[in-house]
Amino acid sequence: MHLLSAESAHRRLRPRPLHRLMRRRSLHGPLSDGSGGKKKIGGPLMTSLRTCVKATLPPNPLPPFYCCPPAPASEPINFTLPDPAEPLRVRRPMHAVGAEHMARYERAITLMRALPHSDPRSLYQLANVHCAYCTGSYRQTGDPELNVQIHFSWFFFPFHRAYLYFFERIAARLLGEPGFALPFWGWDVPEGMRMPAEFSNSSSPLYDPVRNPAHAPPTLVDLDFAHVENNLTDEQQVQQNLRIMYKQMIGNAALPSLFYGQPFRAGQSDRPGPGTVELTPHNTMHTWTGDLTFHNVEDMGTYYSAGRDPLFYPQHSNIDRLWEAWRDVGAARGYRGHVDFTDSDWLDSSFLFYDEEARLVRITVRDVLDIDKLRYRFDGVGMPWVDARPPPTPNVNRNKGSSSLKSVRFPLSLDAAVTVEVRRPRVLRSRREKEVREEVLVVEGIESDGTEMVKFDVYVNAMDYEKVEPSGRELAGSYLCLSHPSMDGTGKGMRTETSMRVALNELLEDLGADGDESVTVTLVPRHGKVNIAGLKIVYMME
Repeated sequence: MHLLSAESAHRRLRPRPLHRLMRRRSLHGPLSDGSGGKKKIGGPLMTSLRTCVKATLPPNPLPPFYCCPPAPASEPINFTLPDPAEPLRVRRPMHAVGAEHMARYERAITLMRALPHSDPRSLYQLANVHCAYCTGSYRQTGDPELNVQIHFSWFFFPFHRAYLYFFERIAARLLGEPGFALPFWGWDVPEGMRMPAEFSNSSSPLYDPVRNPAHAPPTLVDLDFAHVENNLTDEQQVQQNLRIMYKQMIGNAALPSLFYGQPFRAGQSDRPGPGTVELTPHNTMHTWTGDLTFHNVEDMGTYYSAGRDPLFYPQHSNIDRLWEAWRDVGAARGYRGHVDFTDSDWLDSSFLFYDEEARLVRITVRDVLDIDKLRYRFDGVGMPWVDARPPPTPNVNRNKGSSSLKSVRFPLSLDAAVTVEVRRPRVLRSRREKEVREEVLVVEGIESDGTEMVKFDVYVNAMDYEKVEPSGRELAGSYLCLSHPSMDGTGKGMRTETSMRVALNELLEDLGADGDESVTVTLVPRHGKVNIAGLKIVYMME
């Protein structure tokens, strides 16, 4: 294999801007086929460079301001799996991979930065891939008035896996090392709960000055972070992180749609609802890393700029590893819900990336489900959070019952903590029924203006919620959304609307509330302004 020169890669691309075939239109109007009827919603989601447009970013963004990739000389080719004879890439944790391997990653970043911005393999363009798929630059091929946003839906894991696959192969080609593997930042295990020292060295190509300086090593990561520092000891922080990981990987992740996120089909509005790991720890780690002195918490703390930080790629390598870990835990412990979707709308949806030869490639979700076939694997850490099931907090649910609750009317602006009694449609379910159906609390119509990070916590049966630790059993889940840098024609933030789901089967058993006719749900705002449309309990089977 020969290294493709920057000049030859550039010649293969047409040095012209993308042709825009449509004007920016309202994203919230009814879908019409021209005959007065509504369009059919359904089918795989597709994107095209022809419908990639310049996103309108918030005030004072950091350049660049145009995230669509360079136009290709020909139509995209379909992805083909690598040759089984290729070297197997072994991704190992940064805290154990060694200085020599980290030096290779530094060299890869240096080579990517040295390429012309017009080269799709440059770090400039690779960072823009995330920007284009996360800010509304891409529109749906069949419905160009509708955005494509790969977060807050079932595309979160497969998109980022494909993204890293091409990033890793480009790095290997530039280095001239076919077996080069991207390391991962193992912040879910105690040994990896610090930012690696290489990233805090201002003379290293891995350094990014737009990070939170308070979180340089030896500070431990906080998987519940939201703009406020805690005063935990290192031992307490490790325990909290492990318990949060248990909740997000096991307790709240009993079904594919709870772990991956909600279905997002062609013709449908984006952001139907995120999965557990996307909210926490993915979003919290982005916020923990970004620079809070910037309104948008750049670089890592907002979607358009996150890919500019070299820490982004090891961070998402760990997210990719957690996908495999969720499957492995399910297989080892007999959790029947830890399986992939079989829906063709998911499997056949596709994304566009440039490969190591500067060819535009269309890759489907189906293509990335088996990492053995993609010729890489993970090694070097365990899963200590598997047995970190949080214990209930004593004496936090006194005076439970509707008689002690104030009347609450939805929709509401979550300006202060509110507690609501939510009736359970079914009580005293059999063990068999619980194995088949998960009881789920749905927080509906979560709406914000998208211009700032938003976080609120959801407590179950915790009238005295202030006594519950962030890793406490009664803290059923946390909603955390990074700022969505998308503005409308008036300069105001485009309102974002989504939903959140919290699994209740295991939680109610642990709280001794499985036979209760209702639960109390407390919503506690932590940062930003958000509206909530309502709460309900449903029973899901997948």
